[in-house]
Amino acid sequence: MSPETARERAGATARRHIEHDLLLSALPHPVVVLGDDDRVLYANAAAESFFSLSHGMLKRQTLPDIIAFSSPLGALVGQVRRSGATVNEYGVDVALPRSGAHRLVDVFAGAMPDQPGLIVLMLQQRSMAQMIERQLTHRAAARSVSGMAAVLAHEIKNPLSGIRGAAQLLAGGDGASELTTLITTEVDRIAALIDRMQDFTDTRPLTLAPTNIYPLLGHARRVALAGFGRGVTLDERFDPSLPPALVDGDALLQVVLNLLKNACEAVNGVPAPRVTVATAYRHGMSASAAPGRPRQPLPIELTVIDNGPGAPPDIAEHLFEPFVSGKAEGRGLGLPLVEKLVRDMGGIVQYAREYIREGEPEMTVFRVLLPRARNE
Repeated sequence: MSPETARERAGATARRHIEHDLLLSALPHPVVVLGDDDRVLYANAAAESFFSLSHGMLKRQTLPDIIAFSSPLGALVGQVRRSGATVNEYGVDVALPRSGAHRLVDVFAGAMPDQPGLIVLMLQQRSMAQMIERQLTHRAAARSVSGMAAVLAHEIKNPLSGIRGAAQLLAGGDGASELTTLITTEVDRIAALIDRMQDFTDTRPLTLAPTNIYPLLGHARRVALAGFGRGVTLDERFDPSLPPALVDGDALLQVVLNLLKNACEAVNGVPAPRVTVATAYRHGMSASAAPGRPRQPLPIELTVIDNGPGAPPDIAEHLFEPFVSGKAEGRGLGLPLVEKLVRDMGGIVQYAREYIREGEPEMTVFRVLLPRARNE
């Protein structure tokens, strides 16, 4: 082979490598190529962002270095190596110990036929898509139960008031006090449940206005510490530069109080119970709050985090559906009401179990994303 031919072939190979790099870098999904020792040989730009490591740093790591030991991703790679077949797995939990992130992804893993021992991994994050899909389902259920709740409120509450009045009249008789007290207590309990259902059926539009949410969060914290949050450490982790949100102040206060009460009840019995309220500004975050609505920016993030055990796995996907509760005494209306109020303000709410800090156990996170008020 002449020197000119060798140079031409080398140039052609270099151009192909550049073209491949440009193509993979343009993909929005993380792509990683692993060597036969599971060392990272290549990572595109999306992979750098996903793992929070530069390409140079990633090339000094093996797969077990950048994912948690318990992650099934390593087992999938081993399966591809043994079988040589392509594997597609959906809803794989990937914990990243360096950043403390906890993500749900769809995985494509396959061997490279022309280079034995090399494995290509492509990851597709699906947490936001799943969140929106679940919430669309929750909203359909919420609308169906709203009509039922309105009928119950109308048909049951009037007879209850009559029963309560009759019990009060009977209270003057000898020996009737204990029974009438029981009747009035139970009637009041049912009436309170119906009042909560009426909140759920309220279809009046909220009054949205630019709002500094920090005075509201401070008020909610004081209410919590004076009542249901006594004995719980309530921390704050705020972004001091957070701009005003476009919300209904009363509705958002109700959302925060419900989430704080839920969190404080969840840490009951936990050693060193702790609840954290955090805020952040998320550039580029956008979503559609309901079918048919255009996507809009939702950069205002409010999270309520607790160190409780989280929801039982069998109901975790259904927490925002009416009458679903992980508590024995729960009515299953608090979180659906939170979802309704957040949705009415154009936002979305999500439940997750996440690693917040490296070295700490998983925490329960309720994340509310809200629109920012436009600059006048």
